[in-house]
Order: sequence, then C-alpha cells, then structure tokens
Amino acid sequence: MKLDILVFGAHPDDAELGAGGTIAKEVSRGKKVGIVDLTRGELGTRGSAEIRDQEAANAAKILGIVVRENMEFADGFFVNDKEHQMEIIKMIRKYRPEIVLCNAIDDRHIDHPKGSKLVSDACFLSGLIKIDTKMDGDDKWQDAWRPKVVYHFIQWKNLEPDFAVDVSGFIDKKTEAILAYSSQFFDPKSDEPATPISSKNFIDSVNYRARDLGRLIGVEHAEGFTVERCLAVDNLDDLI
Repeated sequence: MKLDILVFGAHPDDAELGAGGTIAKEVSRGKKVGIVDLTRGELGTRGSAEIRDQEAANAAKILGIVVRENMEFADGFFVNDKEHQMEIIKMIRKYRPEIVLCNAIDDRHIDHPKGSKLVSDACFLSGLIKIDTKMDGDDKWQDAWRPKVVYHFIQWKNLEPDFAVDVSGFIDKKTEAILAYSSQFFDPKSDEPATPISSKNFIDSVNYRARDLGRLIGVEHAEGFTVERCLAVDNLDDLI
C-alpha cells in the first residue's frame, strides 16, 4: 500500500500530540496517512504497553488513518544504528510515502531526538539502491524509495517552527485522539502517579499552544514543524 504521508513517533501518542491536527486535516483532504510507533511506551509511568496498544488503535480510528504499526523497539534504549535503521528503511520502502513526519529534533524525552535522527537518517538511506531489504516472510526484494521531504513536529520544548500548518477546525479531532490515551493524560479520578503530561495544565497547553501559533499566522489554530532543507514555494501566493 502506497501512502501519501507516513508519521513516525517514538511512543504511541507522539504523533497525535505533535501533528494530530495536521494528520486529521490531510485525511479530510483524501490523503492516505499511516503511523508507525517505534516503541510500545512500556517504560511509561502510567498504564502499560498493552493498554497503550489499545489506546493507539482507538486514536487511529478517530484520526481516520489507513494503517498503524509498531516497531517494538526498546523504549528508552533504542539507538540510531544499522540494525534499527534497516528496520525503518523496510517501513519506508513498504509504504513509499511522499512526506514523512517524525519527532522533534530536540526535546525533553531522550527518545524524541533519537527517534528524529533515526528516522531522518533512514529516509536518506532508503533511497540507496545498493541497500537490500526484504520484509519478514517475503521473498521479494524491496525497491529503493526516498521520501520527498521530512518534517519534524514540535513536542515538549517550544522550538521555533520553520513553518506552521493551519489546523483550524481540526483541533477538536486532535484533542479527541490525544484523550484516547486515557491512561496517560489528565483524569481527576485516576490514582496513578502524576507525570509531567498528566496534569490539566498540560492538556490545556495543547490547545493554547495551537491557538498562539495560529495567532502568529492569522488563523485560529496551527501546528509547527521544523525542516532540514531550504523551504521553497512556487510563487508568492503560496504563502498565507
């Protein structure tokens, strides 16, 4: 299955938090979007890997994506090496996306910048024809494929975006997808330990950050991204 957009997140809920509005908007435009989670989030203070598996499936239905997979890398301990790069290359060649979205280039959680660099490096390597890959259980060699662009969403740290996507009208869908992870976020009835993302302030911050970025570009809500290449527009009318 060829996808238009493939979103990688180090943990289940990273994609929703960083790019949930953009994903929902692109799906509404008829784009085929998929998510690949690098880990099951098994080291998370709240919930469990099994709970997060189900929450991720529920969030996928809310966003309307066509596929979601989990690489089952070791939460907290995966590294950017050949073994992990080869597994990501297989996913890129399997889905052949034009656009890849992935973790923030710098962030509080160590897995976020690690995942960011791992995916970015794998996107480049995936285009090299002398790297041979097969999906497990498949005798057919995969064709080389390199996405046209890699964009990094913004997470805990308030990084300066290189561009912003107008997600006005999709913030409620984003919030619904985030709250599908009920084990992770604010629940006044929960007796689980408090974490930096389980407070009401954190879930409120998702909205007010989107509103503030929207204010800066003259819309209601927006999500920010950073890039590793020079941005280009076809003409000045492309800017909003």
